[in-house]
Amino acid sequence: MGKTAFVFPGQGAQAVGMGRDVFETHAAARAIFEEADEALGFRLSGIIFEGPEEELKQTANTQPALLTVSAALLKALAERGWTPDYVAGHSLGEYSALVAAGSLSFADAVRTVRARGEFMEQAVPGGQGAMAAVLGAERDALAALCAAVSEEIGTVELANVNCPGQIVVSGTAEGVRAVAERGKEAGAKRVVPLEVSGPFHSSLMKPAAERLAGVLERLDIRDAAVPVVANVTARPVTAAGEIRKLLVEQVYSPVLWEDCVRWLIAQGTDTFVEIGSGTVLAGLIKKIDRNVRVLSVNSAPSLAEAAL
Repeated sequence: MGKTAFVFPGQGAQAVGMGRDVFETHAAARAIFEEADEALGFRLSGIIFEGPEEELKQTANTQPALLTVSAALLKALAERGWTPDYVAGHSLGEYSALVAAGSLSFADAVRTVRARGEFMEQAVPGGQGAMAAVLGAERDALAALCAAVSEEIGTVELANVNCPGQIVVSGTAEGVRAVAERGKEAGAKRVVPLEVSGPFHSSLMKPAAERLAGVLERLDIRDAAVPVVANVTARPVTAAGEIRKLLVEQVYSPVLWEDCVRWLIAQGTDTFVEIGSGTVLAGLIKKIDRNVRVLSVNSAPSLAEAAL
């Protein structure tokens, strides 16, 4: 029998109105939205369902919003008796994975990612950091180009290794611009600047990681009941102490998503269930291996189909 992995999207998957139909049709999902509002002390659900988009796009709102939608869909899916062999999440999605694995309570997770978003926004003054998606480049060649540019011009590093031919770089505005200009040296066909509020998953995020470490120290993190494939190592983790350490490192380390998916497939995972807004991860997983089955559970109708 093949194995199943539940995977959870990160920032960039958000959309105004996401999760509304599940909120309206599933009491268990509705309870999650209500718990988020209560834990944060404001109506996050209002921003999720009504926007405005500008407000939803603020990192400190986006992160708890996406976590809430994933957790609500997960709750509705769990009612059908679906359980995974592994869980994983892309960046912020790792917190959804930890909720799914019973390592974090939802209320603790939503408060933590709210703080994480604030720390990430505040780590680097506006306009000084940037991120860009590099399409078609060779991973090692791009890493070498980033190292050269970091020495000559300004810090720029691999931030998200998403799938073959799609790697996101992150760093100083000058460093990212230089990689965009010289991308062809690494085989890049196109470089697309990303609309983000900071140079996420680069060493420039260490101040945010230090502040997050203080929050995580006080958090009740339990051993995971299901192995969580960590962004930082692309290997499974279950021990609470190791989970805490990796969540701090994750803020300034690259998200090794392609490596995580390849590791899961090597363990016999043939079904991936993406739980949360959009279909970003489904697209990436299919580019890594066309032969696996990928379901996206992002609405009431997709939830009904996935339960078949």
